[in-house]
Amino acid sequence: MLTIVIIAVIVIAAVVLFLVGRARIRAGGGRELKHRFGPEYDRAVADHDGDTKAAEQELGERVTQHGSLNEQPLTPEARAQYRAQWADIQEQFIDSPQRAVTEADALLARLARDRGFPDGEQFEEQLAALSVHHADHVHGYRSMHTAARGGSGTEEIREALVDARSLFEALIAEQPADSNSDRLHPQSPDGNGHAPWALNRRNTKGSST
Repeated sequence: MLTIVIIAVIVIAAVVLFLVGRARIRAGGGRELKHRFGPEYDRAVADHDGDTKAAEQELGERVTQHGSLNEQPLTPEARAQYRAQWADIQEQFIDSPQRAVTEADALLARLARDRGFPDGEQFEEQLAALSVHHADHVHGYRSMHTAARGGSGTEEIREALVDARSLFEALIAEQPADSNSDRLHPQSPDGNGHAPWALNRRNTKGSST
């Protein structure tokens, strides 16, 4: 009888240790995902109606699928060309905000593809891959893609373009994506850390009231 009780106690203790260990592993994985994805983690939880487990499963699948992706370097010529195109798009915003955001969306998709990310024709897949490597910057790209599909006001388009510029700078930068200097002080097309005046102005031509 005593032997049975001892065995039962050992089994119960083993089960408790297993459950505690699994909970710690899950908590550790959650903290790692939250640290890696930042605001994108909170968005995933919201998209899953607060279901943290489902959100972490989705984010974990993104890491599994895209975590080993190696970003391809740009040639100096390609980098200069992309910067010139982005500057032209921002100038177009004055007369045609919708055209500007549509072209900016297509340009950013091409740039991501050239850096080795999935083709922009599959936007959700490209965005998922970008979120693994540039989680701090994908919100602007998502907003710009939405604005490019139409139905947004001039001010919304302006904000989308400004927000999306951080991903553009992250992808165009010569330094690695995890460089502290690039994350804290991304360069901008005017070379001074500011968007051109057209995007900084809140009262632009054709803005809605």
